[in-house]
Amino acid sequence: MKYRFYLNFIIVIALFMSTNSCVQEKQVISKPNHNDIEWSVYGHDYFGSKYLPASNINRQNVENLTLAWTYRTGELRSEFNTKKKTSFQATPLVVDGVMYLSTPLGRVIALDPETGKEFWEFDPNIKRNIGYGDFANRGVATWLDEAASAEDLCRRKIFVGTAQSQLIAIDAESGSLCTGFGDKGVVDLRRGLRLMPQEDAAYSLTSPPLAVNEMVIVGSSIADNTWPNPASGEIRAYDARTGELKWSWDPIPQDSKDPAYADWEGEMAHQTGGANAWSILSADPERDLVFIPTSSPAPDYYGGLRLGDNRYANSVVALKISTGELVWSFQTVRHDLWDYDNASSPALTTIRKGGKEIPAVIQATKTGMMFILNRETGEPIFEVEDRPVPASDIPGEKTAETQPFTAETSPLSPHKYSLEDIWGITEEDRKACFEQIKDLRNEGIFTPPSLQGTLVVPSNIGGAHWGGVAIDPVRQIAVVPVNKHASMMQLIPREEYDAKQFKAVDEASGMEYEYNPMRGTPYVMRRQQLTSPSGLPCFGPPFGSLVAVDLTTGLIIWDVPLGSFSRFAEPEEKNLIPENWGSTNLGGAIITEGGLVFIGAALDDKLHAFDIETGKLLWTGELPASGRATPMSYKLESGKQHVVISVGGGGSFGEGDYVVAFRLEN
Repeated sequence: MKYRFYLNFIIVIALFMSTNSCVQEKQVISKPNHNDIEWSVYGHDYFGSKYLPASNINRQNVENLTLAWTYRTGELRSEFNTKKKTSFQATPLVVDGVMYLSTPLGRVIALDPETGKEFWEFDPNIKRNIGYGDFANRGVATWLDEAASAEDLCRRKIFVGTAQSQLIAIDAESGSLCTGFGDKGVVDLRRGLRLMPQEDAAYSLTSPPLAVNEMVIVGSSIADNTWPNPASGEIRAYDARTGELKWSWDPIPQDSKDPAYADWEGEMAHQTGGANAWSILSADPERDLVFIPTSSPAPDYYGGLRLGDNRYANSVVALKISTGELVWSFQTVRHDLWDYDNASSPALTTIRKGGKEIPAVIQATKTGMMFILNRETGEPIFEVEDRPVPASDIPGEKTAETQPFTAETSPLSPHKYSLEDIWGITEEDRKACFEQIKDLRNEGIFTPPSLQGTLVVPSNIGGAHWGGVAIDPVRQIAVVPVNKHASMMQLIPREEYDAKQFKAVDEASGMEYEYNPMRGTPYVMRRQQLTSPSGLPCFGPPFGSLVAVDLTTGLIIWDVPLGSFSRFAEPEEKNLIPENWGSTNLGGAIITEGGLVFIGAALDDKLHAFDIETGKLLWTGELPASGRATPMSYKLESGKQHVVISVGGGGSFGEGDYVVAFRLEN
């Protein structure tokens, strides 16, 4: 049993050379119908609820769910070869009777959601010889220009961001470029940045734009373990009709009058990059608010050049949609040294608490905490308290003295492991894990990076991760997938680092390491997910879970294993890994009115359906690889509800280019 975790622009004219994007005449493929229940935004709605108000598929009949159709994007074919392996993580949209999805190469495809038949495909022809940092694309956005006539080209636009740092507008009917947007349909997102990317692969888009209130708002994905200033992470809004830049907001304050300016100290504090929003944005259009989940400043693991709390980084930030003006911010991690980005979309709902209805925003974090805040003010609805955390012993580094902890909602995943907690499926595995861990600095969550090596718990992939929260607004339940294992992180003084000595695979132990240069700092960083020779995590099951929280009390109401590692076992060893041990997972859940939670995410090549009230596993559907994506659901005029997931997350999740749809046939 074996398992391991681990610029030039293309000129605009090349976009017109694509044989798939030259359709000029207006087609009619959309079929608006008021009886459809659509999935028109990444998280179903602007709130990011991931909740579909349809109950055709429910707890009583979900066991009869069967495969409806499968579509393949073709990106496993040789003509799509890339320098770096891609990851298919898209969540499709269904609007006006058409499904729209994106691929890691920025291709946009329109399908018939009833049959999976392709209507059209647009290919931006991005460069494939670049090792883009996170070579994925999680979806598209759509916007209807209600001022345009039904015959106008681009009355409904599809927006996609690419790994090559482009924002592209496409006509939803024909798949042709909207030439009145930006420069003949394309906005160059590198233009106007405070810090231009230092490398071709350092700046891209992996998450969909947000099209709301006649704006298209984008964040960015930045390779933030390369330099202290790899690229700047401005949030920017463009006119949805013209592509004109309307506003830009920098999470690293540049104005000395900004109240957070003094929270950035040190040699490069205000010239640092990162703190970007690489995940999904959400919005409250009526309140003119967009909610931004920001990440760590660069580099992730050494903050000696950016001392202070680094306010606005690692935060939930509310901005005015119309102007980009800051309304409020809430910091979930101060002076991040652990890669604890806010990796998921802030989810909006209304909470019934103490006889009142309170507009809320919910952020689940890699620290395994769920912060539930007032949507209008950013103040905690459920108590948050500051607690002392360990200090750094790295010269020039200064950790925050305290960090915010949720006081009423318990951690969603463990915050500490001891040597007594070390586990192995065999005694050999347990001993190997013990040898890896015994000398690490280990004082629980927020133990800072060290020269000897630090046990990081939760690991840099969570706790909660980019899958984020799904909300049942009727039952007042939030559901979130989490990981429950640890990693090792070590700082190596640059003068001591020798690539011949510090190898990706240690010859003595066989363990695999990831190295990041952190150029411009005194250290090279190395890290690994802590696993045994068999490949299983060093701390016992469940290794991954799906957790439900009661939003009226803040209490966890169920916590069940999610997925299994069993597919990695040799045939004679499969019985050694029970199906209820859970697995590492990356991907989100959705909830339906029928009382079901659907999620792939895990490493067992299955789509799972759980009971929203009890957490009982009710059904699994076989997939051709693991679904490292957030599924979606919709109901068409035919009355049939579908559940769809993209399959082929890459690496341990398995290669794939599949879109798989399930429905009831009776």
